[in-house]
Amino acid sequence: MHLFSRSWTALRTAVAELPDEDFAQPSGCAGWLVRDLVCHLVIDAQDVLITLVTPAATEPTRDAVTYWHVAETPPTGDDPLDALIVRLAAAYEEPRLLKFHLDDVGSAAGRAAELADPGLRVATRDEVLTAGDYLSAYVLEWTLHHLDLVAHLPEVAGPPAEGLARSREMLEKIAGAAFPASFSDKDALLVGTGRRAASDAEKAALGELAAKLPLVLG
Repeated sequence: MHLFSRSWTALRTAVAELPDEDFAQPSGCAGWLVRDLVCHLVIDAQDVLITLVTPAATEPTRDAVTYWHVAETPPTGDDPLDALIVRLAAAYEEPRLLKFHLDDVGSAAGRAAELADPGLRVATRDEVLTAGDYLSAYVLEWTLHHLDLVAHLPEVAGPPAEGLARSREMLEKIAGAAFPASFSDKDALLVGTGRRAASDAEKAALGELAAKLPLVLG
């Protein structure tokens, strides 16, 4: 629960401090500008709010790791939902409006997470998780998107170290193997999810794990 709040606050703060011109820069998500990524974060915050008020009576079917589905191909930005995000982001016209909406909905999602009972069972995507596991899964979501946000903005602060470490741990569980100790947490996440191509030296260090990558999470 602490890492959810820490990661989410850091990401929202980074967005709030962006100058307007940065919203037109590319993000680390294929086909998306920074403004498109921020619009996606608004949708994510809405999903958190909806899920935390959607209780379930059955046993959990997923946890923080198995919540994630691994796709076979990386996103191209051409998916209809991805394209909708681009049109929606453009409709805001001014970055300040997008910042305001993220702060408004994002703050509410943050408060809801802090108030949630970790043992509460919630339903999302036709699955059941405890609220604690659901929010833990989102540490990976926030951390990866924070890396996407700063992909072409080196002057902007990146995600918290503890969020990077926890996200690496979850990604290793999803992969069923550990990344080499020579990989920083950031590089493990970028290479592991296909956000950056591995160098020849990194491929050699990855060994058999290289054949499993990238892990396209959704």
